[in-house]
Amino acid sequence: MQFLNPIWLFAIAAVSIPVIIHLWNIKSGKTLKVGSISLISAAAKKSSRSLLVTDKLLLAVRCLFLIVLALLLSMPVWKKQADTSKAKGWLLIPRENLTESYRKFKPQIDSLTHIGYKFHYFNEGFAETEIGKALTDTSTQLQKDADYWVLINKLNRQFPAGLPVHLITPNGISHFKGGRPSTALNIKWKTYPPDDSTSTWIADAWFTADKSIQVLQGNSKPGATGFTKRIINPALNNDADFRLKTNNGNAYISLKKGDTSTVLIDTAAIKLAIYTDKYGIDAGYLKAALQAIGSFSGRKVIVKQYANAGEIPGRQNWLFWLSDQKLPAAVAKKAANVLNYVPGPIIKTNSWINDKGPFNISGQTDKPALHQVINDKATGEPLWTDGFGRAVLSKEIPNGSYHLYTHFNPAWADLVWNNDFPQWIFRLIFNERVQVTIGKHERRTISNDQLLPDSSDKKNIVVNTQPDTHTDLSHYFWLILITLFLVERFMAHHQYKPSTTNG
Repeated sequence: MQFLNPIWLFAIAAVSIPVIIHLWNIKSGKTLKVGSISLISAAAKKSSRSLLVTDKLLLAVRCLFLIVLALLLSMPVWKKQADTSKAKGWLLIPRENLTESYRKFKPQIDSLTHIGYKFHYFNEGFAETEIGKALTDTSTQLQKDADYWVLINKLNRQFPAGLPVHLITPNGISHFKGGRPSTALNIKWKTYPPDDSTSTWIADAWFTADKSIQVLQGNSKPGATGFTKRIINPALNNDADFRLKTNNGNAYISLKKGDTSTVLIDTAAIKLAIYTDKYGIDAGYLKAALQAIGSFSGRKVIVKQYANAGEIPGRQNWLFWLSDQKLPAAVAKKAANVLNYVPGPIIKTNSWINDKGPFNISGQTDKPALHQVINDKATGEPLWTDGFGRAVLSKEIPNGSYHLYTHFNPAWADLVWNNDFPQWIFRLIFNERVQVTIGKHERRTISNDQLLPDSSDKKNIVVNTQPDTHTDLSHYFWLILITLFLVERFMAHHQYKPSTTNG
């Protein structure tokens, strides 16, 4: 038996409390009736005390109650090592991909199970079953966004060292997040691109000023994910790729092939507000970029600049707070998203800016130089970083607050001189709406060299010599605790009845 929270074992010392109470017994004096006290000389008052254990059985029950309570708080589990002496190794396949994996690797899977490999699901818990039984299982399948590297780390702590592991999974990049794990396990990992290796969908659609429809179409395949812009004339309504319909006054569009789900065509104007008190040059560069976005996208974009924060109207899509002053909470509520200059000490640097935002799918080739930054600890998720990995622009999740640690000024960075500056701002503004659609359509794959765990430093990796199973014992301790409480109450009630005297 093991305890997951052993620090609570110190609570056993609490048994000293009932012991002290039971030992500290003060005897009351006896009353003697005499006819007269005239012949009794005065004497010093004395009190009699004795350390005497009374009600030993009740004391034992109370002490046992406190001990069981301390053990319960320590989270007891029964640890048992599984017998793997008969297993040649493990074969692991994600449950949600079992049928597809078996169809692609049937000879190898049958061969491994025939020579004694135990089949386990490559999912949380690594449940063991028979491959034939698993193939006929029609129960609800798990979702397809499992993180394989996280599962490798968990397998590393559970699987016995020495035995081989054969792993068969799809190689979609959506299954690999964070840092590549390290393991000392003998893993042979086979991957394959899933059957649905390409996906086409509508990421966004909106009406332009000339009443045409502009569609941002996403295309994902094993090599890359990208977007193309299409313009549709709704008056013709005979486009070979798209289908238009209206419902309750709203217009919708869908693909005739691929993902046929309907998308609402946006008719609302995008309201962008810029506030500045002394950074007029910065505001000029930003305003030009925002206006270029409106011309490029064909959206209805309204850009206005303010010098008085009180004049900023509500329901803004974005507010760019180009000021060292603290952003008032009342003003922040007027916009769905706020980007603010971070005040603080200025330091010079010789670096560049990387766009780490998830919408930058195709990668970044031109990196603007970075000259000055604010020397302050960044908070939130980094979207733009410098060459040292420090945040230049970060996002607070989920309140839509963005913090910029440089300025839109050539003295601070060459970003505003870069031809791609409007694209950087475009990605920032429209990232949320487009990024939501990418997840389920992501089809990029990862190479075997990139997905394999790092096994270069095996001597510093701790793995189990045997896999362990843990059984929670807390419910048994709860039953014992309740039983002891009832026994203690019963004994205390029946042993301390008030006595009666005859006068």
